[in-house]
Order: sequence, then structure tokens, then C-alpha cells
Amino acid sequence: MTDLARAVGRALGSPVTASSRVHGGDVAAAFRMDLADGRRVFAKTHPAAPPGFFTTEATGLTWLREPGVVPVPAVLAVSDGDPGADEPPFLVLEWIDEGGRAATDEVAFGRALAALHRAGMPCFGRPDRRTTGSRGLPNQPCETWAEMYATQRMAPLARLARDGRALPEAAIAGLERLDADRLAEVGGPPEPPARLHGDLWAGNRIVDRQGRSWLIDPAAHGGHREFDLAMMRLFGGFGPACFAAYAEAHPLAHGWEERVALHQIAPLVVHAIKFGGGYVPAAVDAIARYA
Repeated sequence: MTDLARAVGRALGSPVTASSRVHGGDVAAAFRMDLADGRRVFAKTHPAAPPGFFTTEATGLTWLREPGVVPVPAVLAVSDGDPGADEPPFLVLEWIDEGGRAATDEVAFGRALAALHRAGMPCFGRPDRRTTGSRGLPNQPCETWAEMYATQRMAPLARLARDGRALPEAAIAGLERLDADRLAEVGGPPEPPARLHGDLWAGNRIVDRQGRSWLIDPAAHGGHREFDLAMMRLFGGFGPACFAAYAEAHPLAHGWEERVALHQIAPLVVHAIKFGGGYVPAAVDAIARYA
């Protein structure tokens, strides 16, 4: 039995009787585990997890699940690891049987996402100040969205892009010009902090056998609700009925169409840093629209 299986069994109070690798995620190793008491769970670990990696994710999942408006797997156990006890870092969630087909709840999901955003957060950023995402972007509490997007996204991404030579210097300078004052000009009317998933592309939505959508792998924080919606449009996978239901339940401020690319700047730059390719000109174009 692996160290992970032993740790999961101890945490859940029942030994693991079977374990098999499952696909998903680009950094963590994920497993389906069956327990002696009849339960089946999803467990994942990370061979070199940064400090607080899984407890940060668990907190984000709990925030998304808390309002009770959108399906989110329950956190059953979490640990950031204990090398002295041969315990790897891990996260254990309830098992969701995937349906292997497209979602049939696009309208319900759009309404649920609107309700999730309405649930709000105490601040822009994260109250616990934990970093999120593959590049460990900061989430210090901020009073306004413009301050948060400028200081916690644009400025750090400019530094990362320069260090990695991921973007032309002119584009990096454009990122630096997107300070709080400029973002307040182009970001639309002020809104309270929405409870965001923070990495809402189709791969972080799983569909169960009943066709219901579940949210996983968040980079949860308080932010502008247009960010989640812009991320959903960036990579596709969400139908028109979903967006229409959202708009009916929680109408967006005037001019939102002109701000989609503004909210896509952060994920585009992250992908340009990680992968290069076509993400570079896409990021350059988006930055140029607003800087």
C-alpha cells in the first residue's frame, strides 16, 4: 500500500482496499480509492507541493460550496503533508460519477453561477491572503477591483513575463500602465466583490450521470464577476443558454462586451508565460486594447 493510501485511510477512519489512477489535472496525481466501509473517494497528491497547496484548494472549494447554490464536491480530508510521518500532501473529495456527455443543465448552471457570484466575499482578493494558480499569484485583500486587478494580477504578471521573456517589452510596459487608476477608467461601474471560481474553463467543470455540472479545481477569490464569465468565453465549452440564464438572473453592467478582453488579459498572460505560441499575440492584442 502506498503512503498516500495509508494516509487517506487514517484520515477517513477506514482502510483503502483498492486504488487506481485517474486522469485529470496537470500537476497533481489523482486516484480513485475504495474504502473498507464501502465508500469511494477521489484523492490527489502532489510530488512537490508548494506550502499550503491543498489546504488553499480545500478552502476555495468550501467557499464555493458554502452558499449551496452550485454543486461542488465535499472536502473529506486535507493535509499539507508531514515528512516526519511519511505522510504526503493530499486532498480527498467525495467521488462524482461522471456521465461522459455534455451538460444538460446549461440554464440551471447559468443561474447557479449568478447566485454564487451574488453570495459575495468580504474583500477583493482572499481574506487568508493565500496565493493561487500555477504561478502563485498574490491575493492580498483589496478594497476595490481596480486595486486588486492592478496590484495582484497586472503588476506580478508583468514581472513574471519580463523574467521569462514571455512577451515583447512593449506589452509588458502596457501591463504596467494598467494601474488602479487606468483600470477604474476602463473597468465599468464599481461592483462589490463576487465569489469567484477564479479558473472557470470547461476543464474545471465536470458533468455527472444526471447531466449536472460540478465545479472543481478553483483559484477562488473575491473579484469582478465578469472575470469568471470572460474566462468561460476564452476557451469555450459553455453554451449560449448558460450565458443567457446568467444575464437574466444577474444582469451585467452596460458595456460588458467591451470588457471581456480586459478580464482575459490575466489568463492569457499566464498561458503565454507557460506555453508561448498563439497565447503571446492574443495577450499582446488584449493588453493593447486597454493600456
